Amino acid sequence: MSPYPDEPDDPDGYRSVTELLERPPVPINWNLLDAEQAEIEWHDLDLWVKWLKSTFGLSPNIVPPYWHRHDELVWELSALHCHWLSCYHESASPSAPISWMREFAEARSRLRDWVSICGTRLDRDRPTRQTTWPGELPADAGGEIEIRDRNKDFADFVREDVMRRRRIEAIANQQLIG
Repeated sequence: MSPYPDEPDDPDGYRSVTELLERPPVPINWNLLDAEQAEIEWHDLDLWVKWLKSTFGLSPNIVPPYWHRHDELVWELSALHCHWLSCYHESASPSAPISWMREFAEARSRLRDWVSICGTRLDRDRPTRQTTWPGELPADAGGEIEIRDRNKDFADFVREDVMRRRRIEAIANQQLIG
C-alpha cells in the first residue's frame, strides 16, 4: 500500500514515493528553502499528511485541514515526516519503526496542544494569535474564515509562498549583481 494516497500519475517534478524512500532523509529548514525546493517540500509533506490522517484516522483536533496555514503545525508535521522517512528508510534499524510509533504518540499530544492554541478547526480557521510584547506594534489578529475547499486553499497557499520566495530570491540576486 502506498504511503501516499492520491499520488499523481504525473508528479510535475515532485518526488515519487520510491525516490522519497530511497534518498537519505534530511531535516527540512523551511526558513532556508528556495522557491523550487519549497514547492517540492510542500507537496511531499501534504501527500504524507493526507496519508497520515487517513491511515491513523486522525481527527481535526490533531491534524486540521488548514494545518499548512499554521507554522507550529508545519514544523511539527515536517519533523514527524522526516523522522518517519528515516525510520522507514532501507538503512534504518529493524526496530526503528517502533521508535517512530513512540515519537508519533508524543507528537499527537503536541499536535493537540498546537491545534488548541492556534484555534483552527474542521470547518473554521483563524491566524494563530500573537502576543505583542511591550514596544512592538500590535499584530494583525485576522478574522475567522470558513473552510470551504481545503485542496484549493492549499494550492493557493503554496503558490503564494513560492512567489514570495521568488521575490526574495530576485531581490537577493539583484543586490549581488549590483
